Amino acid sequence: MIMKKNEKQHWIFTVVVLAVTVAALFIPTRFDTGHEMAAGTVAVKCRILTVDNTGLEQYGITKVGNQTVTVRVLSGKYRGTELPGFNQLVGKMELDTVYKSGMTALCNLYADAQGKAKSVTLQGAYRLNYELLLFGLFALFLVVFAGGTGVKALATFVFSGVMIWKIMLPLFLKGVNPVAAAVIIVMLLSAVILFIIGGFTEKGAASFLGTAAGVLVTFLLSAVFTHLFRLSGAVKSWMETLLYTGYSHLNLTQIFIAGIFIGASGAVMDISMDVASSIEEVYRHNPSLGRKELMLSGFRVGRSVIGTMTTTLLLAYSSSYMGLLMVFMAQGTSLIQILNLNYVAAELLNTIVGSFGLVLTAPLTAVVAAFLYTGIRKK
Repeated sequence: MIMKKNEKQHWIFTVVVLAVTVAALFIPTRFDTGHEMAAGTVAVKCRILTVDNTGLEQYGITKVGNQTVTVRVLSGKYRGTELPGFNQLVGKMELDTVYKSGMTALCNLYADAQGKAKSVTLQGAYRLNYELLLFGLFALFLVVFAGGTGVKALATFVFSGVMIWKIMLPLFLKGVNPVAAAVIIVMLLSAVILFIIGGFTEKGAASFLGTAAGVLVTFLLSAVFTHLFRLSGAVKSWMETLLYTGYSHLNLTQIFIAGIFIGASGAVMDISMDVASSIEEVYRHNPSLGRKELMLSGFRVGRSVIGTMTTTLLLAYSSSYMGLLMVFMAQGTSLIQILNLNYVAAELLNTIVGSFGLVLTAPLTAVVAAFLYTGIRKK
């Protein structure tokens, strides 16, 4: 009866989280679909009908200049309208797209004061349909493989994305202290994720407390070593651009610190749930074990998980600057110079501080779980 009651509470909590997620989707932000970038401007899906490349010039492997196109609008109130379009290339392959007839693109459509469509500017190949397809396949396989647990995991996945998109990033832009906002959001996400997956049980409580400790340690270390490394948030791509687009009040260094423990929080949650689950399983099979034996079991599992999880963080973070390291190697830059560069030091800080949080989370979770489960027996 207790298990059935817990399971019922579990699903009620999941439904409440989904309701909050849906409600949060209606919070207005600058990211909203269809948000007008300027008066008379709206984002629409278009198909390229004709392309004129006479304005393009080839320089080495890149192209610069412009393309003039004719497009047919495929979405919105201007659907079916054929309009002239323009695509400016700046000679940077990561930013430019060269269009061909038959392609679909996301366009900024410009209309006059009377609402008549005049022209479009091409913004990139249209990918939203494939993004939705990919997410749909992910959700399908998750639910098919994990059943009810997969549904709960999907709920936490969507909830986390919406909280970051609708709450945390807008708070950052409004000038709210990024570190304080990130700590609150990460703790909220940790509680929701771990209690949905682990239930309102000793396992859920132990994994949450272990996660909280690991995240707080990661935050403290990131704050201290960001200062010692003399790093600022401008070391991250696009961050400095914010200062020139009306957000000069932002503290980029605090945003950088917040990003470190946000990035590590997922792995911290993983390891805390792994350790708490292992102690729960050991306790179920042998409830007579003492507190010390349960702790030692958690420590042994934690050591194994830490051994692979720290490497996981290294691989995850290294992928973001792999091209940069290849450039340094191709140029013959010395290792001392590489390690002392701002952006390399920033990634090292991300990796090592995040790994440090993992190392602390495992034993703390084991201790908390052992106390909670032996407390059940005494009660």
